[in-house]
Amino acid sequence: MFKRLHHVAYRCLDAEQTRAFYADLLGLKFAAALVQDYVPSLAQAEPHNHIFFEMADGSFIAFFDILHDHGPAGPPSPDWAQHLALEMESHEAAEALSARLRAAGVEVIGPVSHGMCDSWYFYDPNGHRLEMAVRTDSTEMWRGFADLAPVQMDKWSALKERVRP
Repeated sequence: MFKRLHHVAYRCLDAEQTRAFYADLLGLKFAAALVQDYVPSLAQAEPHNHIFFEMADGSFIAFFDILHDHGPAGPPSPDWAQHLALEMESHEAAEALSARLRAAGVEVIGPVSHGMCDSWYFYDPNGHRLEMAVRTDSTEMWRGFADLAPVQMDKWSALKERVRP
């Protein structure tokens, strides 16, 4: 059923501090900084920077720096920012599980195309957001993300300086 962890995502209050900790201090590969104006799975405006750190097995630890979120980095204000993404073998496997969830009365959003993966979103009985992800990426795509990551971080930092006191 589930193949492996795709990524786990958490909130952070400062993308650059988080990048420095995970990349410079812990030694994880800084794989991407994806600055977006909206949340694709909800079609909701919410400027954020979604940063990814790659682990040895190809899975990721990810963080959201949300522009208008000034709260502590504990439980997120917007619930989409903290979720567990589990990689599926195929679109067919994800659709089959999605159908099973829907038949059990679970609301499933998706598939949502993110470019790097296609995703289906739902909540567990405890209110935790889960994501089924089918990879649609390539090594070249992540190489491009990594090349652009420093530029994206600079753009994000400049935006935060203009918006936050």
